[in-house]
Amino acid sequence: MKPQIISLFLILFVLSGCATKKTPQSQHPSIVQTTSSSDDIFDEFEDEFDTSSSAQIFDPLEGYNRLMTQFNDKVYTFALEPIAQGYAKTLPEGLRVSIRNFGDHLKTPIRITNNLLQFKFKNSLQETGRFAVNTIFGLGGFFDPASTDLGWHKHDEDFGQTLGFYGFKEGFHVVLPFLGPSNLRDIIGLGGDTFMSPLTNLGHQHVAYKIPNNTLESVGIKTMEVVNDTSLKLGQYESIKRDALDLYPFLRDAYTQYRNQQIKE
Repeated sequence: MKPQIISLFLILFVLSGCATKKTPQSQHPSIVQTTSSSDDIFDEFEDEFDTSSSAQIFDPLEGYNRLMTQFNDKVYTFALEPIAQGYAKTLPEGLRVSIRNFGDHLKTPIRITNNLLQFKFKNSLQETGRFAVNTIFGLGGFFDPASTDLGWHKHDEDFGQTLGFYGFKEGFHVVLPFLGPSNLRDIIGLGGDTFMSPLTNLGHQHVAYKIPNNTLESVGIKTMEVVNDTSLKLGQYESIKRDALDLYPFLRDAYTQYRNQQIKE
């Protein structure tokens, strides 16, 4: 494989933070979900988080973080977004939603483990039930009858939230290249999630359910996931960017408030 292609894969591998950070999503009874307008998305986002005033966030790396935010913005605008737009024109939305469902299905071990670690036994049990139902009746996870028919929705929990549950402080804010807003606690949590995920080769010697056997396969799977997820969210980032007076503190404060809210739930 040519070095240029490998470089593109590596860029796309870490683009998820720029455009695919977890955001609350409403469930819809059909596999093809309708998308709200960009203005509605921003209004809901602004209502949920108080972005009108900057919170007291420990930010000793503000200079670096601002530069990295600009860098990530350019990567999204000139690399990921055009690729995702072309991808969206190639595959129908229903198929792209099914691909996303399948990826979420395979990440069930992460959700089960973190719900257990936070003593959310009912949620963990429901995640186990979701996996069984969607495997059998959802064609291996491409469809989500557990949500649409039984009302068993995902209980998203990650290792960053688990660390917060046990009292670990977030530490100072860090904007990661390509990945976007984060903090010291969530960077550690990201390592745990990566180890647990079936879609990465990290720890494949010790974890039996790993799908990729090497880094190249792992990068290819992540590339597909990032482009697919971004194609289902086109317009959201642009709306936030257009309405934010200062993009960096807006993203920083919104990320911090959102993560704190997730930990409290």
